[in-house]
Amino acid sequence: MKPEDHSRRQQELAGWQVTIETYKLGEVYHCTIANVDPGARFARADGATKEEAESRAIEKATKYLAQTRRFPTV
Repeated sequence: MKPEDHSRRQQELAGWQVTIETYKLGEVYHCTIANVDPGARFARADGATKEEAESRAIEKATKYLAQTRRFPTV
């Protein structure tokens, strides 16, 4: 199987720059969200539609990012 309907975009989520990547594999859409700076993937979700997969992943990512502590930089 080859990925279809691939998209990648950057946006701000809960004060962090993230990359949202979505693609279709077979009949299922997959979405991953990664932090832009280190490039670490931290949220994934699947869905029957692109919108469903993205909304589930964004919901998880928002929850995880809200728990992340920020240290002030000088």
